[in-house]
Amino acid sequence: MIANLDLLESKAKRDALVERTLRWWDDHRRTLPWRAVPGRRPEPYYVWLSEILLQQTTVPAAAPYYLKFIAKWPTVERLAQATADDLIAEFAGLGYYARARNLHACAKEIAANGGRFPADEADLASLPGVGPYTAAAISAIAFGRRAAPVDGNIARILARLVALEQPVRHARRAVSSLARALAPDERAGDFAQALMDIGAMICRPREPKCAACPLQKDCLAFGRGTPEAYPRRTDAMAKPERRGAVFFATRADGAFLARRRPPKGLLASTVELPGTSWTAAGPGRSWAAAAPMAAAWRKIPGAVRQSFTHFSLRLTVYAGGFEDDGPDGCFWVHPDAVDAIGFSNIMRKAVRHALELS
Repeated sequence: MIANLDLLESKAKRDALVERTLRWWDDHRRTLPWRAVPGRRPEPYYVWLSEILLQQTTVPAAAPYYLKFIAKWPTVERLAQATADDLIAEFAGLGYYARARNLHACAKEIAANGGRFPADEADLASLPGVGPYTAAAISAIAFGRRAAPVDGNIARILARLVALEQPVRHARRAVSSLARALAPDERAGDFAQALMDIGAMICRPREPKCAACPLQKDCLAFGRGTPEAYPRRTDAMAKPERRGAVFFATRADGAFLARRRPPKGLLASTVELPGTSWTAAGPGRSWAAAAPMAAAWRKIPGAVRQSFTHFSLRLTVYAGGFEDDGPDGCFWVHPDAVDAIGFSNIMRKAVRHALELS
């Protein structure tokens, strides 16, 4: 399954690859807000927080949230004292809101342990919201343990390195084994971060900068002249579409009705406009009959869309005047508070759409 077996069988070759990679990183490492400066031991709280925020998103998207979290909750104990709603509000716009609940639960568990994070991968993986990749990353980066985190960037590097003929999703065990074989006894955290930086800066999905890569000498995909052919791809399946409607009910002072989603499930605990369920097909003629409150609804032209992991969503927006208290669970929100109370991305789009066109 793994073509470039010499990387696994020859310790001298593995050591040389690691040495070149670390030399490159010492000269070219990215400066990121959560990274310790050279020569200083990383703070486990910063490493953990950054890895959680980086799940399902990018460094440019996560960095502002990290800085907000550190300013508001400078220690894990302070984070543990926050309310779940506070964390949901700070996550607004970043998506994947289950992280907020897990972040809070994990902070409480760590705080109960005197604020100390475990160093072992298995102990880290037992914490709420900490999966195998995150556990390995924290263990290696924060504690210098010989661990081998494998995210999408690192998997791409390794697949190219050995010209892996299977798609990564079908060869995860082989990729993980290769990563563990390469992980050094010393500076394991630096090596892991070096691979992260190579994946972000050099070994990109398209137009990789192979001439600048410290792994070039050993990269079988580069040697074949086909780096972009790896990782091997699987045929992407079209996402099913779901549809629904939301209702922008406004009173005379400009406030509109909102509600909070249930504490479990998709977009858990985020704030949303009242609306219908999301179904595979529309109701036929009009969504207005399914509104959770009676009003003179008018359909706003266009729609708002969002892509989720397993489906895409198309929401129709209706607007109407409303002066009563609204259904149970609803509350009034002024437009200038939208960014502060935890609307999800799709609901922010719906609110903006309504404000612009209603």
